[in-house]
Amino acid sequence: MGEEAKYLETARADRSVWLMKCPPVVSRAWQAASASSSSDAANPNPVVAKVVLSLDLLSTEEQPLQFKMELAPTNNAGNTPKSYSLNMFQDFVPMCVFSESNQGKLSCEGKVEHKFDMEPHSDNLVNYGKLCRERTQKYMVKSRQVQVLDNDHGMSMRPMPGMVGLIPSGSKEKKKQTPTKPSDVKRTRRDRTEMENIIFKLFERQPNWALKALVQETDQPEQFLKEILNDLCVYNKRGPNQGTHELKPEYKKSTGDTDAA
Repeated sequence: MGEEAKYLETARADRSVWLMKCPPVVSRAWQAASASSSSDAANPNPVVAKVVLSLDLLSTEEQPLQFKMELAPTNNAGNTPKSYSLNMFQDFVPMCVFSESNQGKLSCEGKVEHKFDMEPHSDNLVNYGKLCRERTQKYMVKSRQVQVLDNDHGMSMRPMPGMVGLIPSGSKEKKKQTPTKPSDVKRTRRDRTEMENIIFKLFERQPNWALKALVQETDQPEQFLKEILNDLCVYNKRGPNQGTHELKPEYKKSTGDTDAA
């Protein structure tokens, strides 16, 4: 800060001021009026709004003061509401208003006596609804621009050194599908007697078989093989051959006799 900013002007510190929170549409309207008045020497302080106080003098009951603000016709553009209700609050943290000049001089403009919140008056609910719809539609529209690059030889589209391998997972990776194994539904069942003879031949080759290996050897549906194995084999739940099937003792004897003959 400069030397002049070290002192605070307090001549107007005891003046009562009102603090009002206004919507952005009202603030923009007042700023536009202030900008136009700066170039108009005949009307340097234009009227931007007026405050109306409603009070029923015939009522015997104590009623809160009702404030209403009406914007000047020049500030009512489009569907911007013209009338606003001012909700007054007296229970708030004590505050003061300060200002700073272009030269950096600080001044206390007064202390806040009342605080107001603005909201559209009931007379303007239709226009306020239209304004909200227009604002929503405006932000829903996606603005796209096409930019033409002059004297470009595709350098901007080439990966820079060190970027190889850093390509994020995109559509190409997502399009890669893992090959699916043929399901059991596509396998054709053979004759039951024929399949029993094939299983006996497989158990002659080795005494223990896992279900998955039998499915690959016979190319039969897994459920169909389970039904046959439940009749011909026993399942080892423990021991060195855990998780495999082996022929029941009576079928082992019959296959052994057949080999001896």
